[in-house]
Amino acid sequence: MSYVEQSLLPNERVIHRTTLSRIVFVDPAVVAAIGILIMLAGRNAVPMGIVLLLVGAAAALPRYISFATSEFAITNQRVIIKVGLFRRQTVELQLSKLEAIAVDQGLLGRILGYGNIVVTGTGGTKERFKTISGPLEFRRAAQATTG
Repeated sequence: MSYVEQSLLPNERVIHRTTLSRIVFVDPAVVAAIGILIMLAGRNAVPMGIVLLLVGAAAALPRYISFATSEFAITNQRVIIKVGLFRRQTVELQLSKLEAIAVDQGLLGRILGYGNIVVTGTGGTKERFKTISGPLEFRRAAQATTG
């Protein structure tokens, strides 16, 4: 059972969910692909290709763990965010205490639908989360629920 499901209060329901963007896997995939291309180039290049393939796989593992263990949800009462497995960071903010969800997207993020969000609560609490899938939709869901 997910952290969000475990955290739900009586009569609380999930309105919107999102995850980290799959863009986090691009760098390791490119390194691994280069390794494969080098291995295909010739017998003398196979050791270097294997090294690059292993480096790509090693870089992908922590990103996969982060991807698989991160949850972002808007309920009818709260914003619930949990990231991390070994070092867990959670934010559970009542919608009545939510001041803003700022979205930061570069050009590539706008094209591919990912970006960073900063959740600001009353009292100045600010929490930043990077490479969120559909950050504008996440913000809209929070605004629609509070409005």
